[in-house]
Amino acid sequence: MENRIGKSYMARKALFAKGLREGRLTVQEIESALPAGTLTAAERWLLYYSLRAAQVEIIDEVTGQVDHGFMLEEQEPAPSEH
Repeated sequence: MENRIGKSYMARKALFAKGLREGRLTVQEIESALPAGTLTAAERWLLYYSLRAAQVEIIDEVTGQVDHGFMLEEQEPAPSEH
């Protein structure tokens, strides 16, 4: 188990360094560096959150869209009162 934690830590450290250096990472880079089972859902969320907070753009290679972490649903404007 310690070996898994060590590899995960080193992979996260390398991702942060690359993200800070280049200003962007792809979702695919992150997911291949930290495959399923490496981090809990909460740890994975925190990683993405921390990268965004460090102003690292997270881009989906396939769609080219920037991952902002959450998307606000479009809200319909409230009807105006007359």
